[in-house]
This record gives sequence, structure tokens and C-alpha cells, in this order.
Amino acid sequence: MAAIPGSVKSEKLTFRRFRDGDHIPTDWQAEIFDADHSHKCPTYVQSTPPCQASCPSGEDIRSYLNIVRGIEKPPAGMPWQEYAWRRLTEANPFPSVMGRVCPAPCESGCNRNEVEDFVGINSVEHFLGEYAIANQLAYPKAEKQSGKTVAVIGGGPAGLSAAYQLARKGHAVTIFDERAELGGMMRYGIPGFRTPRTVLDAEIGRILDLGVAVRSKVRIGTDITIADIRASFDAVFLGLGAQSGRPLPVEGSDAPNCVTATAFLKAFNDGRMQHVGRRVVVVGGGDTSIDVASVARRLGHIDQVHEADRPENVIAGHTAHDVAAVSARQGAEVTLTSIFAIDKMQASRHEVEHALAEGIAIRGGLAPLAVLRDASGRAVALRVIQCEAKIAGGKLEIKHIEGTEEDIAADLIVSAIGQAVDFTGLESLNNGRGGIAADKNYQVQGEPGLFVGGDVVRPHLLTTAIGHGAIAADGIDRHLQGEPLGKRPKIDVHTWDLNRKLIEKGIPVGEVHEPIWGTDRSNGAIHNYENRSDRYVIPHEELFLGHFPYNARHKRKMVTLSAEQALNNFEERVLALTEAEVVAEAKRCMSCGLCFECDNCVVYCPQTAVFKVPKAKATTGRYVDTDYAKCIGCHICKDVCPTGYIQMGLGE
Repeated sequence: MAAIPGSVKSEKLTFRRFRDGDHIPTDWQAEIFDADHSHKCPTYVQSTPPCQASCPSGEDIRSYLNIVRGIEKPPAGMPWQEYAWRRLTEANPFPSVMGRVCPAPCESGCNRNEVEDFVGINSVEHFLGEYAIANQLAYPKAEKQSGKTVAVIGGGPAGLSAAYQLARKGHAVTIFDERAELGGMMRYGIPGFRTPRTVLDAEIGRILDLGVAVRSKVRIGTDITIADIRASFDAVFLGLGAQSGRPLPVEGSDAPNCVTATAFLKAFNDGRMQHVGRRVVVVGGGDTSIDVASVARRLGHIDQVHEADRPENVIAGHTAHDVAAVSARQGAEVTLTSIFAIDKMQASRHEVEHALAEGIAIRGGLAPLAVLRDASGRAVALRVIQCEAKIAGGKLEIKHIEGTEEDIAADLIVSAIGQAVDFTGLESLNNGRGGIAADKNYQVQGEPGLFVGGDVVRPHLLTTAIGHGAIAADGIDRHLQGEPLGKRPKIDVHTWDLNRKLIEKGIPVGEVHEPIWGTDRSNGAIHNYENRSDRYVIPHEELFLGHFPYNARHKRKMVTLSAEQALNNFEERVLALTEAEVVAEAKRCMSCGLCFECDNCVVYCPQTAVFKVPKAKATTGRYVDTDYAKCIGCHICKDVCPTGYIQMGLGE
């Protein structure tokens, strides 16, 4: 019986699967041997995998996955878990935090998506972060101090990342923050059931243990001027963050019980807010809006509310005592509205699913029109209209559908539509668009020695702020040494370094400068090896996908709560994988752009031209070589290379 069109689930095809109706296997071997012949011979080219290119913090993802899977071996006496963690934290000092909350653009870019599903990079990161905390791993201090001083303004992800990288380079760093505790949005913008405070404190503590000083409850621009800071330090990094929420741009949004998401979450994370009212409406669509809705659902409401205990007054800082004793909490009715359809919302898919399971009503395709108020001026409802929203040419376009207006009753309205920077006392730095203009090294334009990063440059992900801090730290380091800043690489990520691996193993190498070009006769080259990681991202079309059989992703357990279970439940929802699961998940990585020692090229070469490097000279990334006296340029080694590491270029 013939299949009904549309009844068969469409799946991505690899060389190990066949289309419906196929009954004769394709002779791939014949196709390979009939491939074009040329004068070109294989050379070994390291490229950047798309996961790394998609990671805003620039983690060397492929590298630490290869350590976890056992391809790259740690130095003698060091557990692989520690070795992988140290490789990971060269870029990101918050693996345990980011392994939990990062929306993982790296996974969206993973070439494994062309086989069946992405590699669970966040899961591996989460595991390594937990291992480091459990085993109290610490960062090594700089062997030599530079004698230079750097002020870091803001103790959020950007500032802490910059402080971490600068301290490792031997500079004396002092962090200034207006709050009592460091962490920025990681502490005050994300609820604890997503980022446990013990985890955050542990990862911040490691940075401070490098000798980083902290001056808390000091606001630059108010308590001390930026001019005084610049006069007292050799360089300054501005990680101000964007912790002022954007109010709804509609009439009536100045009602006292119409608040921003950042203020809402800060009040909750400070421990001040204990209830939210019977009906809560959240306007947004990103992960922050989901966080607000989830917190509101957990807090619920109380039957008797004194004026001073109203949520808006607590959020404004008027009340700091626990009102839970006033009456028994009941579940709040929480509605989240988004201008986008539910399947087009910016929030992570699993966060949306959790919110729905917890009894949060999510309504997509609604645009706010006005906040309706009673005689006292308090908001009583949000007027919305059905709409069609899309991003066109980088701009948001919203089309209202006339005649579809409705009012959603509310005791509290929370705007989760974005953040803004508070420039009080720093007005001269405002570029007129609510940010600070900087170059590719994140140096403020026209201000040598003044650098910036994080949301004050461009509101984005926490991992983006971490990446800004690392890049700015490189620029500050060069500035302090009197070196020109120069251009940043086209692909600005941490990459695996063959030279470092050779030195680590004790294999002598001559003086080699990037990019490494090789021939069969050069004494300075490394077996016809070229590193293109700074300029080339390898796509899935250059991989041999037939090497990779179907292998389902190992997923972390997500604790899903019902509406009743969610109330007053602030326990963590994401559970780490076991060690065995992490190793198995890392083995799903295709090591795009770098050899993982599969032996395909050695086995399939008809001339035995490709051979294994002798053990005394071999290491990760230096596993095979070519005898060009035997090579006939048949391309077979390239065709069967799963990772795209072999390119037919020698001879051009």
C-alpha cells in the first residue's frame, strides 16, 4: 500500500538512511573511487566549528568535548574532568551558571543537527562546572605581577569576566559595584531556582581568590566620579549593565502597580517580595518574561493585603518585611502576553513548556494598547489587540488587527520588553542611543585606556557580556603594555592550539608563526598543517556525514511541575547528567574541523600514502601524515574524512 502524502514523518537523511521506496543500497565506494582526480594532494587544515563560532563567549567547545570523550589526553596526574574544565574556563569562568541558563546558540549552530540532533553542549558544561565546585578547583594565580592597576565598574558577567582575565594576566584589579553582592543580572535578574546562589557564589569566589579587590555599595557617577577613577587607575573597564527596565510604551503605564521586569526580579531576589496579587499580567516573550511569570506563579497571592505590602510598594523598596504571615497564600492567575505567536517567541522552548505545565497562561499575537486604571490611579487591566509581528530588515513590524481589542484584568502588570542603562552622572558617555560607542577591541571611541562591555554596548545574552569582558581584557592588556590594539580576528573565539599541545607533550618545534603553512620539505612547518580557525567556519557540507550513525541525544532531566506543585516551590529544575552520560554525549561530537583519529584516511588510501605519525612525534591534532611520493591525488582521504580536516590543496 502506497504511503499517503504527508503521512510519513520527514527526517534528515544521512548516508545510513534511505528515502521511502529505496530498495537498492547506493554504492558509495564506487562513487568515491570515481571522484575527480587532480594534481592536488592532502593538507591538514584546522577550522572553527560552527558551535564555537556561535558562542558569544568564545568557548573552545570542540576542544573540551574531545577531552571529555578521551581523544585529547590530560597531562600526567590530572583528571580529565579538571583538564576539560580548565580548557573551558579559559573563555568562560561561569560554566556551572551558564550550563544552566544559557539559551545555547552553540547548539543551534551544531553540525550534528544535520544527522539527528545537536550535541548537548550545555549539559557537558553543566557537569564540568559542578565537578569543579565539588572538588574545590581553583585558578592558578599569575606568575608575575605587572604593577598596573585596572578599575572594573560593575560586578556583573561582563565586569567579572574582565576582572578574571586581567587578574590572570598579572594586573591588579578592583571591582566597583553599587550593590552589596556581585553577580549583576546573574544574581538580581535570574531567580534562584534557575541559578542556585551557592553555585553563583562559588564561581564568583574563584575569581576573587585571584586577588581581585571589591568595593561594594559604591556607584560611579554619584559616589565617585569617572574622572577620579581614571586618575587613580591605569585603565578602566565599564560593565555598567542595563538594569533599568523599559516601561510599556502605552498610555497609563505610569500606574504604581505597572512595573518593569528588572525591578520585579530584583525585589524577589533581594527577598523583599513575598506575594504578587491575584491576577498578574506579564508582557514580553523572552526568557526574562518567563522568569517573571514563573516567580509570580510560585509566590501566589494573599487574601489580606495592607497598603504597604502591595507588590508595587515592595518593588519600589518601601517594604522589606515578610508578609507571608498575613494570610495563607493561594495560587496567582498569571498571564503572559507576547506580540509573537507562541512558537515564534524568543524564550527557550523548554522554558515555555515548563511555564505552560505550571499553569501559566501564554497568549501569543497580542500587542498592548493601554493600561486601564481605577479612580485611585492603580492599574486594573491591560488592553490588548491581536496582531501580526515579524522582524523585517532588522526592524520590528507590528500590524494590528482592528476590532480584536480586549481587556485582561490585572492586579499587577509587569513589563518585560527590554532593559535600559542608567547614565546618571555618566551622561557624557551616552552615545544618544542609550549605550556607549566602542571599537572592535571594546575601547570607548576617543578615550584611550577606557574600555566597555556587556549590555551597555548592546543588550544581549549573559554569555555575550562574558565574551565582551574577555575581548576588552585583551585590549586593556595590550594598552597597558604600550602595544597597538590592532584588528581583532574575523572569527574571534578561543581555539585549540597545536603548538601548545606539542610543548605540553615535550615534542620540540621550531619557531612557527600563525598562520602555520606547511610543505613536505619545510623544517618549520607541522606536517603540512594550516590553522584557518581565525577566518573559516567549516559547514556540514564539508563533512562526511555517512560516518556518523543515528545516536540520540542524552538529555538532562527537567523537573516539570504542575500548577499546584509550582506554588512555593523554588527548588532547582535542571539536573546534571551522570559522568557516563556526559562522556557518551561528548562522543556524539563530530569534532568538525579537527582530526579525531578515526583512521578512515589511513584505511581507505589505495596508495598507502597516508600513514600514522610515529608515537614519539604524535599528539592530538598530529595523528596522520602523507607520503607525497606515493600520493596520486585521488581525493579519497578527503572524501572519507568525517570532520573536513583533510583538504585537497597542496600543489596549488
